Amino acid sequence: MFRQIIRQGQQIEFRDDWLSHGNPWEFPRPENRYPIQFEGDVVEHNGAHQWVKTNDIIAVAYDQIIPGYKTEATNTLRLWTAKASDEFNLQIFNDGEYYSAVKNKNDSENVSRVLYPNDSTYSGKELRLKQEYFLVSASVQDILSRHWLIYQRWDNLSDKIAIHLNDTHPVLAIPELIRLLIDQHQLSWQEAVTQVEKIFSYTNHTLMSEALETWPVEMFRKILPRNQQIIYQINNDFLQRISKQFPHDFELPRRVSIINEEHGRLIRMAWIAVIVCHKVNGVSALHSQLMTDSLFTDFARIFPNKFCNITNGITPRRWLALANPDLSSMIKSYIGPQWLINLPQLSELKQWIDYPEFLEKLKQVKQANKHKLTHFIAETQNILVNSDALFDVQIKRIHEYKRQLLNLLHVITRYNRILANPEHHWVPRVVIFSGKAASSYSAAKKIIHLINDVAEIINRDERIGCRLKVVFIPNYNVSLAQKIIPAADLSEQISLAGTEASGTGNMKFALNGALTIGTLDGANVEIREHVGQENIFIFGHTIDEVKQIKQNYYHPRWYYENDAELKQVIDQISNGYFKPDCPTFYQDLTNSLLYGGDQYLLFADYRSYIDTQEQVDNLYRDSLSWQSKVAKNICNMVFFSSDRTIQAYAEQIWNIKPIIL
Repeated sequence: MFRQIIRQGQQIEFRDDWLSHGNPWEFPRPENRYPIQFEGDVVEHNGAHQWVKTNDIIAVAYDQIIPGYKTEATNTLRLWTAKASDEFNLQIFNDGEYYSAVKNKNDSENVSRVLYPNDSTYSGKELRLKQEYFLVSASVQDILSRHWLIYQRWDNLSDKIAIHLNDTHPVLAIPELIRLLIDQHQLSWQEAVTQVEKIFSYTNHTLMSEALETWPVEMFRKILPRNQQIIYQINNDFLQRISKQFPHDFELPRRVSIINEEHGRLIRMAWIAVIVCHKVNGVSALHSQLMTDSLFTDFARIFPNKFCNITNGITPRRWLALANPDLSSMIKSYIGPQWLINLPQLSELKQWIDYPEFLEKLKQVKQANKHKLTHFIAETQNILVNSDALFDVQIKRIHEYKRQLLNLLHVITRYNRILANPEHHWVPRVVIFSGKAASSYSAAKKIIHLINDVAEIINRDERIGCRLKVVFIPNYNVSLAQKIIPAADLSEQISLAGTEASGTGNMKFALNGALTIGTLDGANVEIREHVGQENIFIFGHTIDEVKQIKQNYYHPRWYYENDAELKQVIDQISNGYFKPDCPTFYQDLTNSLLYGGDQYLLFADYRSYIDTQEQVDNLYRDSLSWQSKVAKNICNMVFFSSDRTIQAYAEQIWNIKPIIL
């Protein structure tokens, strides 16, 4: 999204110029280019529609090589860049208006200049809508072009093509494919819709309403008038159908209509996907259940056979072999290399998990990885940490529901306890945060600022010494994750129950020998089932309990007034202990918790979290017991391979079989 740096504790965003030195894995395909239409008018003549007077941008293809592992099969990922249809106006240039002469070029290329532009403004929302349409239109036109070159017919399209929508961002592909089939290739409405319903499938990744994409009707009509007509027709056909199917449920059409009339007339993109796609899946067993019980409950009644679950997975090639070569070599020395393409073979390690020698080797591998991360932190952050300490890690997108703030409340509580009882035998901790906040997400940015201010105070406090250090590593990305995850002892997966769809970081940490502290949320539930409840630290309220608390009118101030440690922490934040140069800086944050409802129940889960962290300390003091649980986590993570996930998509949704070479 952007390159993140931390300046005076704050996130600062810079363009991530990832192509500044070129890309040797990428090949331009200038012969593959397609016009992408925006704005203009729709003219109807004899039942046919023409989209005219449009402002066009040209999509030019680039192919990135995606090699397989130990196979001659190599795929390509087709990417797109935007070029102006008229790059340079010579007449304007000759008149002396040099900047105006290239304005069209600059405006056009903005569409592919920055992924996920800040959409807190109207112009930002317009740019994001244009960007999403640009990418799906280019891809769909390319798919149709390739199909026609091979088959010279359209009636077999759904037999040869499967398009999977990964969340709501590419849902515009549905009306776009219908538009192209009808307006350019002369299929009838019914022929086009029949093909499209067989072609598209959809993965939902969130239950949170604010993350389900919607577009204002007026904005959509201005930018994509023809696509809006098609969406309206999809909606009208669907509402007519369900009115016949459920004639006595008078409120149902309002609830399932693609057009949300209650909140300013918005087009609900997830609704389009669920209505049209032949399959809709969630990404963990819990998420898929909640998806049909709450978010899509009406659609589950209308389409009882449409919904399914496919739990996420991770690739052992990257997240073990590449990220953690020492652990990978150790595993190979015991069971050979075949687990790289058949992760269930990791279960063969179980025969050694009671052997002290095996557990000692595991410990040595972890310690070596911690030494590497210690040097990296010293070099990049100028912070010296104790590699013998427990490495407590939370690395992921900064968001209130992921509750980095709850983690920080524990850090401050621990700090206060050390100051109050310095002679206690404390387990040293290095608490590591990393993650980006969306550029328009002010609350998440403030959490980053607070993490860095707390780190500044704690790390400079000589009374604490090496017993507690806090590190925020900027510019989180996959390469950084590969350095951090193998060194982690404790994996923080602490979202409020019912808010995380799945998570994959939880899988990466466990596979690399970190124990999980987490709520019963997302794939944590399935991880507990596989590794055993005695080998994971579970805390906090369950989904049913969260629902009950909210129904009974949650009062966060009660927890604040009845828990002395919590009160001390909140007062310190509020009164400027960690921001002495601006004592009131964090009062809006603490007030939002105390008086704004504490939406993600930090206060309600605080005591359970603190008590569970004490259990973590107690176990870590017993090195052999800790390593035994580490070993059980590693060899019981066999279910969470992306190979299993992709096989499930292939069999249950795409109806494809692997090519054996």
